[in-house]
Amino acid sequence: MSRIKTFNLPDLGEGLTEGEILAWLVKVGDTIELNQPIVEVETAKAAVEIPAKWAGQVQAIHHPEGTTVEVGTPIIAIDTDPGAGPLEAPSTTATPSSDLPTPSAASLAAVEVAPAEGMIEPGLIGGAAPGGRTAVLVGYGPRTTAAKRRPRKGATPAGVDHGVVVVDKPAASPTIPAPQVHDRRNGEGGGLARAGGLVLAKPPVRKLAKDLGVDLGTVTGSGPMGSITREDVQQAASGAVAEPIATPSVTTSAASFGTDREQRIPVKGVRKLTAENMSRSAFTAPHVTEFLTVDVTRAMKALDRLRGRREWRDVRVSPLLLVAKAVLLAVKRHPMVNSTWAGDEIVVKDYVNLGIAAATERGLIVPNVKDAGRLSLRELADALNGLVQTAKSGRTSPADMSGGTLTITNVGVFGVDTGTPILPPGESAILAFGAVREMPWVHKGKVKARQVTTLGLSFDHRIIDGELGSKFLRDIGDFLTDPEAALLAWT
Repeated sequence: MSRIKTFNLPDLGEGLTEGEILAWLVKVGDTIELNQPIVEVETAKAAVEIPAKWAGQVQAIHHPEGTTVEVGTPIIAIDTDPGAGPLEAPSTTATPSSDLPTPSAASLAAVEVAPAEGMIEPGLIGGAAPGGRTAVLVGYGPRTTAAKRRPRKGATPAGVDHGVVVVDKPAASPTIPAPQVHDRRNGEGGGLARAGGLVLAKPPVRKLAKDLGVDLGTVTGSGPMGSITREDVQQAASGAVAEPIATPSVTTSAASFGTDREQRIPVKGVRKLTAENMSRSAFTAPHVTEFLTVDVTRAMKALDRLRGRREWRDVRVSPLLLVAKAVLLAVKRHPMVNSTWAGDEIVVKDYVNLGIAAATERGLIVPNVKDAGRLSLRELADALNGLVQTAKSGRTSPADMSGGTLTITNVGVFGVDTGTPILPPGESAILAFGAVREMPWVHKGKVKARQVTTLGLSFDHRIIDGELGSKFLRDIGDFLTDPEAALLAWT
């Protein structure tokens, strides 16, 4: 049995198929123990530390930090018996490739490879197919031969070398200068010949030169074989703009709108999953949003009294706690709100996994408090505080973000009055809790300064009609208006 064990990226559950390596917690040569954390991986739902399956010594790390790998891909090799002596290096009699001369492209193209014994016949599965493709089960696979382009009429064909477009200049007459060839891909006379008779630039570089108004014939390439790179074009463009103007002028140089003034952020991890979920929900469930503005002065005073109690002095109490309690009590009065559309049926759930939308450095996540309806107010406060702290530290597990049935998004912490939130997939309602502000309000026939907030409820109109949604939102508002009276009336 081999001493070297290859550790593959494990399946982290919830249908996840890939993960990004955030940080290696070990290095080659380290001695590790069983279940010791060896790597931190970010999935589409959370950042998790993965423990080692074997004890031993790290022999190789296959992927650097920042690499996205699929589940089942080898990521690290571990010597499970480092005390048995050095490993035997595989012997080889082949001549190192560095000692062989590098063949030219022309010589490689002229080589005709003889078919090997047992080679699959052309047209069979896995064998060669017409057009240089590989035959697969259905149709043909990717083309393996170089694509040939029909030369333009009246123009010299362009040579291609390793993805670099080579534009030839017509032969010059000894007495009459040859006309410049107009390169339609560049849109200018930028394909001028150099001393060697060639201008090397890839098509994206030519397009960039066209957009920035740069003549490629005046640019000195810094790439392989003297080819012109994007940096060369951008440098030429910035140099042209930065030239001082000899005489004063009231006009200013044209603004540059090139890629040097753009930022490209890869869409991955939590951001990618959020985008997929929001798009699917927005175009699947017919959303309806209703709003309610309520006086929460009594609720805020109740929180102050709660904070003053001896058993609550070490607990962080926020308005979100009362909103969560109001939602849980309203669900008991209107169970259909806590349900899921399942095609031919509606699944009404007797448990409430209450999701709390949280903005983190990795993006928006929605962890949930499992079976929140069974918790006392103190237990609910502890669960909410733990959930928020875990989310801020980036340690929320995939299990904590799965199985949500109803969600609250507290947009008030950003100073926003309310919003029209999008339903998380599989849920039928989400409540937006806005900022609590001191505003003029008619109270007992007089205009007074009161604590006021606005609630926004989005729901799936396939399940919740206008009457049900309105009653559910009204009950939440009634509790926040007078919590003590609502508790006495409903419990």
